[in-house]
Amino acid sequence: MIDLHSHILPGIDDGPRSFAQSLELIRASAANGITHIVVTPHIHPGRYLNTSHSLELAFRDFLSCLAAEGELGVQLALAAEVRISDELLYMASKQQLPALGHWEGDLLVLLEMPHSHIPAGVTQLVEWLAQRNIRPMIAHPERNKDVLRDLDQIGPLVRAGCLFQLTAGALVGQFGEPSRLCAEKLLKKGLATILATDTHHLYRRPPNLAEGRRAAEQIIGETHAWALVQDNPVKIVGDRLFAKR
Repeated sequence: MIDLHSHILPGIDDGPRSFAQSLELIRASAANGITHIVVTPHIHPGRYLNTSHSLELAFRDFLSCLAAEGELGVQLALAAEVRISDELLYMASKQQLPALGHWEGDLLVLLEMPHSHIPAGVTQLVEWLAQRNIRPMIAHPERNKDVLRDLDQIGPLVRAGCLFQLTAGALVGQFGEPSRLCAEKLLKKGLATILATDTHHLYRRPPNLAEGRRAAEQIIGETHAWALVQDNPVKIVGDRLFAKR
């Protein structure tokens, strides 16, 4: 399986604090059946002051440290989870948005909204990005309070061409029953493009993609569930270079 949303780089966001914790997450991912991980640290102005350049340096150092651990059975690549902000416009105009890969010719960027609401003007932002051949994949919509209150609130984003990433933990009840039910509705409506772990910690936010896939299978069937963790991620990452570890 391919995990397109994870926080395993140490010490740069709300993920693991140490290399040892990062290593535990990678080993747990491999044990869960995950073979490829796209590392997606937060770019969140005012909170996590990461940039495409600083993340590249941190990722390179991380790979160097992993080299001493031998074969881990997982291949890694770098992107980011980018928070909606004014700075996003600047990064896009300067071609400094770390991307997951591509979708139908567009650059695909993992975009995070606030958990509390869908920001005003986000549809116009998506349209502005589309003019530059950038398509957002909205991270964990099943945990957004506006979407939880009214699933139809997601409609404008769907019509604007956004893709959506569901969290494996949500489908197994990790974020509560409202989020689980919302994720189930999004699956039934065919709005989920990928299922990912959004892993942060070994115990509180584990890499549980296999459990999420099995939960999805009970809702949409085996073929469609596997597409969320294999076929669609492969379409996105394409021939991206992964570092084998």
